[in-house]
Amino acid sequence: MSFDDIFKSDFLNNVTAVTPLDMVLTLVLAFGLGMLIFYVYKKTYQGVMYSSSFGVTLLALTMITSQVILAVTSNVVLSLGMVGALSIVRFRTAIKEPLDIAFLFWAIAAGIILAAGMIPLAVIGSVIIGVILVVFVNRKSSKNPYIVVLSCTSHEAEVTAVDFLQKHTERCVVKSKSVQSGLVEVNLEIRMKDDNTDFVNQLSALNGVNSAVLVSYNGDYMG
Repeated sequence: MSFDDIFKSDFLNNVTAVTPLDMVLTLVLAFGLGMLIFYVYKKTYQGVMYSSSFGVTLLALTMITSQVILAVTSNVVLSLGMVGALSIVRFRTAIKEPLDIAFLFWAIAAGIILAAGMIPLAVIGSVIIGVILVVFVNRKSSKNPYIVVLSCTSHEAEVTAVDFLQKHTERCVVKSKSVQSGLVEVNLEIRMKDDNTDFVNQLSALNGVNSAVLVSYNGDYMG
C-alpha cells in the first residue's frame, strides 16, 4: 500500500465526530477543574503582588486545552494541521515564580486528560494535587529568615554589631558586604529566637552603628 492509498482509504470518513453532550460535559468539567486550580493558586500565592489575570489564564488554559484535544481526537487531518500550527507558536512572557510553572502544567494536563475521556483521573488527580500544594506551600516555618541591613562607621563597629546579633539571634550569616571610605554596609541573614524585634533598637543604638534595618526575606534559601 502506497502513501496515496492510505489517504484514499475510508478511515478518515469513519472518525466519530464529537457529540454536543461530549462538548458540554468536557467544557463544564474543564471549567470546574480550572476554578479549582485558580482557587489553589490564590490560596498558595506568596509573591509580592497578586495577579488575578494569571489565575484567570489558568482557568482559560484548562478549557482551551480540552477544546483543542477534543478537536484533535475527532479528526485526524485536523490533528496534523494543529501540530503544525502549534509548533510555530512562541510564548515570551517571563515566569516570575517557579511555582507558576507547576500551575501552568497542571492546567494543561487537566485539560488534556479530560478531553481524552479519563474523567476520574483528571478529577481525583487534580484534587490530590491541590491538597498537596495547599499543605506544603502554606506550611510556615517557625523560624522565618530575615535580612538585617547594617550601616557602620568602622570595622570595629561592624564586629561589635555582628557579635551582638549572634548573641540575640539563633543564626546569623553574612550575605554581602560593601566598604567605602568611613562607611561599612553589611547584609546578614538571621533567624530570630522569637517574634520580639526589640533587639534592632538596641543594635541601632550601639556606638558606630548609623542604622539597622530589619527586612522580611521570603526568597529561596537552604536549611
